[in-house]
Amino acid sequence: MSIQMREYPNPNNSNLPLRVAKGHFATSHSHINYYVDLTMTKYCLPEAREAAIQLAARFKGTTIVDTILCLDGTEVIGACMASELSKVSFTSMNSSRPICVLTPEHTTGSQLIFRDNTIPMIRGKHILVLAASVSTGYTVLGATEAIQYYGGETVGICSIIANIETCGGYPVTSIFDTENLWPDYISIASHECPLCKKGEKLDAMVNTYGFSSF
Repeated sequence: MSIQMREYPNPNNSNLPLRVAKGHFATSHSHINYYVDLTMTKYCLPEAREAAIQLAARFKGTTIVDTILCLDGTEVIGACMASELSKVSFTSMNSSRPICVLTPEHTTGSQLIFRDNTIPMIRGKHILVLAASVSTGYTVLGATEAIQYYGGETVGICSIIANIETCGGYPVTSIFDTENLWPDYISIASHECPLCKKGEKLDAMVNTYGFSSF
């Protein structure tokens, strides 16, 4: 089956659209009925920069950031956020501050680890976790636990789109939230999925890299 994407314009900023398909999709942790394709937002500089500006604005005047920990391939957005947060400004708590942009390493068991050469960017530092999306919170929770294990302090969680308001006791800041966009949005364990119970076949497997249609 071919996945049909529909573009949802952002009412607040036409330069940052959402490309969405409705159907029946399986992630590694749940089944969902909307798939949001964030490829261009993560990898195309104009969209990545716009996302970074919107997210950085939420933390600029309130939060000290030493390192942005990038999940889900968000390094371009993370670099743009570091640049935005560290701009010289009387209102920014990070004015001229050297901010690191780091990606964790994943073991075969999906644990997050940091090598000895990157631990100094975590230990004793204020860490802002950046994800493409936060649906179940499983991946982000693993990141906050790894930060704590290596001696860092999580100071915030942010994403382009989110389905939950908090994760591991931290508020989740996002540009888009599924509740406002799609009241019928579901993210649920596969054995509880109402679409599966209706006998509806999966349209695709999805993860941070994209989707594979059946």
